[in-house]
Amino acid sequence: MPRPVAPQLAGLVERLIGAPLPIRLRAWDGSEAGPGDDPDAPVVVVRHRRALRRLLWNPGELGLARAFVAGELAVDGDIAEGLSRFWKLARAQSLAEVRLTRADVVDAVAVAARLRAIGPRPKPPASEARLSGGLHTRRRDRAAIEHHYDLSNEFYEFLLDPQMAYSCGYWTQEGTSGYGLADAQRDKLDLICRKLGLAPGMRLLDVGCGWAALLVHAAQHYGVHAVGVTLSAQQQAYGLARVRDMGLADRVEIRLQDYRAIGADVPEQPFDAIASIEMGEHVGQDNYPAYAAQLHRLLATHGRLLLQQMSRGASGHNPAPGGGAFMERYVAPDMYMRPLGSTVALLEEAGLEVVDVHSLREHYVWTVRPWLDTLREREAEAVALIGEEQYRVWLLYLAGAALAFEENRMGVHQILMVRPDAAGRTGLPRSRRAVLGTDPGSTPTTANGVLIAPELR
Repeated sequence: MPRPVAPQLAGLVERLIGAPLPIRLRAWDGSEAGPGDDPDAPVVVVRHRRALRRLLWNPGELGLARAFVAGELAVDGDIAEGLSRFWKLARAQSLAEVRLTRADVVDAVAVAARLRAIGPRPKPPASEARLSGGLHTRRRDRAAIEHHYDLSNEFYEFLLDPQMAYSCGYWTQEGTSGYGLADAQRDKLDLICRKLGLAPGMRLLDVGCGWAALLVHAAQHYGVHAVGVTLSAQQQAYGLARVRDMGLADRVEIRLQDYRAIGADVPEQPFDAIASIEMGEHVGQDNYPAYAAQLHRLLATHGRLLLQQMSRGASGHNPAPGGGAFMERYVAPDMYMRPLGSTVALLEEAGLEVVDVHSLREHYVWTVRPWLDTLREREAEAVALIGEEQYRVWLLYLAGAALAFEENRMGVHQILMVRPDAAGRTGLPRSRRAVLGTDPGSTPTTANGVLIAPELR
């Protein structure tokens, strides 16, 4: 009688990691192994022996990611909880530092042979990015952006809020039936406009403008003339149609253009304000000084610049600037995140003065969770839009992102800067409140002449 598969796999994994499995394991023969005293433990389902073959060829995150995306691995239960348990185990056991010995490899091959999992390297799933050319050349950068952002406008409409804001929201209230994702994204867009000091007639540049959420908000509510640039043809098409339908075509321009090409052929009149929302992560380490210098060059004297950008987190538990093998192959190829301090130093070297740094890390947890809820609760619709393989990519991506921000392995900040004049003057108001503005519903009140903070009212 054949030996059950799951106990063999569980025994091998536990020997390699030096700790009990934090989840249950169910194999293709229906057998199970793992903690039996925790009814809430997620169950990792090994649907096919090909998953084990992938791990033999690519041990670690890449092999696991490929098996999951291909549908050979699945999670029965809360995938975010399963990932959380593995991250806690990884930290406790220092798994990032573990190196397999020759005996470990021999043991793994023996188990795989017994389970008939030995064979040629399986082909990567079709949704894996396959970029060519030099890193962060203009052609390769366009291909990297197209891989993620040109997936399907219909899918992003399905997933995001009506403003099509695909970045961290600003949750000025706790999420309730009366205040949700759309409100937090509106408050984020308004926060950016207030920090930039926008006013009617000003010229705004949005580098990496997405589906035109900020351009539309700034033109509608602050009366600016706005120019957006993107490398995504689908984003540009969607944004142009949206601007036309809203009657804003005389105030909003959207270009399919690399940030390095702005003003290259025809000198660009300096902009009164510039925003770049979660685009700096795609620039690359070596190109970031040129990116910062270009933003400085395009900004008028006394003009304000706001970057919203992800970082590797302050806790030091994320050594992967690209987010790890899964993110680099399936979600955001060529992305580069650095600690916040390194980014600030590069911006200062370009001649910009940092005015304010605002962490929104926990706000990203509250933003990603509604996206993940929509994806899980409306699985059939998502699969119809992007297919089963891409659905699994997004499920793993959003569950992992929520956890990374929650555990401070990734951060996100708004960095407000100004371009001083030759004499060092910024032109900023003296009051911090006048520079940053006030949140909705937070008009200051007084009692006996003493200012009362909003949270104490």
